[in-house]
Amino acid sequence: QKEPTTINIEHFVPHRGDLDLKFDWLNLFYACGHCNNTKLAKYGDILNCTIAEDRVETSIRYWMNPYPKEKVEVTARIDNAAVTETASLLDDIYNGTTTLKLIESANIRNQILQEVNKFQKLLLDFYHDLATAQERETLRAKIAKELSDRSSFTAFKRWIIRNNPELQADFHEYLP
Repeated sequence: QKEPTTINIEHFVPHRGDLDLKFDWLNLFYACGHCNNTKLAKYGDILNCTIAEDRVETSIRYWMNPYPKEKVEVTARIDNAAVTETASLLDDIYNGTTTLKLIESANIRNQILQEVNKFQKLLLDFYHDLATAQERETLRAKIAKELSDRSSFTAFKRWIIRNNPELQADFHEYLP
């Protein structure tokens, strides 16, 4: 999410009273309130999205059917404790764990749905038979922007491409 409504300071590794971890700059991250309050100290061995070698996006499959009231599917693709724990955390974040978090996660899923539908519209327009070469190039640039790190919920959009060999052939250069 690119514009969270609440911002907390998250301890990536739960400090559990360890003052070195509590005040270590490398252990402090921005997180939205929903994610921070879902993670708490429950998750300690998770992937770090700031470390390329952790491959957070490709180690886990992110999927949501593009319809209202759908749940997010977060699937670990590698048999590894950190991948499994990260997928579990993301499942809790996107699908909720308590009455309040169910409401918050539904709001996040609605945002994902809006982003995915906007992205699908770009793809539909790109592949429309009546689109001119110039229109396709404009749409290609918009699709590339949606697949960039600057877009909201990019992992979901990239998995749309990864799940379809034809889309992957046309847009593979925009995937990490």
